[in-house]
Amino acid sequence: MTEPLDPPSDSDSADAPTPPGPAPSRWRRVAAAMGRAARAPFNGAGLLYRVGQDNLHFTLPVLNGAFGDQLAARHDRRAIRMSFRRYEADVPVAELGLQPAADGRPRKTVVFLHGLMGDEIIWQTGNGPDDLRFGPRLQQETDVCCLYVRYNTGLHISENGRQLHQLLSELVATCPEAVGELILVGHSMGGLVIRSAGYYGSQNELFVASCQLSGSNNQQRTTNNEQPTTNNSLWLGRLRDVFLLGVPNDGSFLEQNSHLTSLILRKINLWPTRAISGLIDKRSNGIKDLRHARLVDADWQSEHADDLFPPRTVVPPLPGVRYHILVGSLLKSATSALHDYFGDGLVGAGSARGRVFQDPASPPELLISTHVYAKLHHGTLLSSPEVYQYLRERIGV
Repeated sequence: MTEPLDPPSDSDSADAPTPPGPAPSRWRRVAAAMGRAARAPFNGAGLLYRVGQDNLHFTLPVLNGAFGDQLAARHDRRAIRMSFRRYEADVPVAELGLQPAADGRPRKTVVFLHGLMGDEIIWQTGNGPDDLRFGPRLQQETDVCCLYVRYNTGLHISENGRQLHQLLSELVATCPEAVGELILVGHSMGGLVIRSAGYYGSQNELFVASCQLSGSNNQQRTTNNEQPTTNNSLWLGRLRDVFLLGVPNDGSFLEQNSHLTSLILRKINLWPTRAISGLIDKRSNGIKDLRHARLVDADWQSEHADDLFPPRTVVPPLPGVRYHILVGSLLKSATSALHDYFGDGLVGAGSARGRVFQDPASPPELLISTHVYAKLHHGTLLSSPEVYQYLRERIGV
């Protein structure tokens, strides 16, 4: 006699395979595919928007580097204005809250300037929040105060140089008891902006000296919103060191090639070549200034500014300031022609060394040190342990 079978349990029914349903019709499959295709552009646009918002600190400087002069001319809200930065926001000098050291003495102050299409983040973090770079590490390991400047890299270098001169003048005038020795660190275009600021600061000193000799300084009047003319270059008196990392002191070979290409296409004078040349010429004034490292207004205002070999104002090193020329090289050897031309991949080593810093007829009191770092490209100069150690040893003294 056979025993009755137990009724199926819930677990048995759960494990039992579900009988397949009817397959969707061909028309339904086609309609679903068409719907996915129709939504794809919107999904992609949404993804791009979210990525852009998450990386706004990167996309906005890139936009300004490419078209920043046009944005500034239109007073576009996206145009970056030169300012000190903290917590990824602009901070007025009066709100920096700088304080003297514990013993009451002014603190050594290091000001960092980024390069083309960059921002202050490149000095602070790398691949993550724990990957600290030069600025935060210096503040942790020394008693210096680190400040970061963000600026519109699409403007003329000389425009940014004059703005930096004014910003540093305001810093020293507002915080005279907190700011001691001043140290400027510039990467790529940032180094050229530093040199331009030094030029305009020294020109202002010459003007003030001439006013004092003629007695016209007694006629100066100031308002609540102005600093006296005699105070406008006090920052030069506090400037001790300038570090130039991968700076195209004699111009960028990439921009020189772009200008030459545009010039040749324009000379051919056909509709397609004129169109391509016109597109190339849409690059910003800041990028164009990199061709021959134009640091002075008169150079880009000259009627010969677009010549193949235009006139260029010589901007010598400032007396009494120690210059540190740090050069990257993709190669192991620093003695080849390839090294001189390509250098770190974006800036040639010959340009980074700079003729004005290598002139054998320079006054003997100039303090210039040049160091070449092998197997470092333009970007890794900002994260190299060897470069940081060099800065740490010189700044921490």
